[in-house]
Amino acid sequence: MGLQQFERRLERLVEGAFAKAFRGELQPVEIGRRLTREMDLERTVSVRGSIAPNMFDVVVSRTDYERFGRFVDVLQKELTDAAKEHAKSERYLFVGPVEVTIGWDPDLAPSSYEIVSEFKEGEEKTTAWIVLADGRRVAIGNEIVTIGRLPECAIVLTDPNCSRRHAQIRREGDTVVIVDLGSTNGTRVNKVPIRDQVLASGDQITIGTTTLRYEAL
Repeated sequence: MGLQQFERRLERLVEGAFAKAFRGELQPVEIGRRLTREMDLERTVSVRGSIAPNMFDVVVSRTDYERFGRFVDVLQKELTDAAKEHAKSERYLFVGPVEVTIGWDPDLAPSSYEIVSEFKEGEEKTTAWIVLADGRRVAIGNEIVTIGRLPECAIVLTDPNCSRRHAQIRREGDTVVIVDLGSTNGTRVNKVPIRDQVLASGDQITIGTTTLRYEAL
């Protein structure tokens, strides 16, 4: 899905001010396809799920770099968005912000290129919270937040209608998702029973008879 959206956006750009940048053998869509393959090949599995590289250095020939010209900044952004969308569709996680940079190497022949990927942790910025019934706020970071009656849960509820491990909240790419863990009484978002759902700021989460609120910047 992310690559398809990337291709459609590039088609619109080709018809516009950057048309001249695409007159050549190396096409940006080819770089996009290679980048998503790189994510698939280099992903690792952890207790949190599949983690994909988040830093990508795209190196092209000087000829192609000059051909892209002022389009480079736009292409970097489009490739970054494509990586995020691909991660979302494949449910990959990142250890830090996604960044794609494009540079050139004098030793590369025209139409050839290389992509070097790496996992790079970034400073975690809190942009989402769960607001408890008493007003306390639990930040949603890169770690999975488990809700339940067990003392080891990140959010412990004494509600007798709450299961021991009732639900989990976790990041999936740029989204935050709540997943019911097969609880006895189920999980509701805005009064609607769910198995898993992407959360939007202001959503009301019902666990047993307890209501929590999701907030995001």
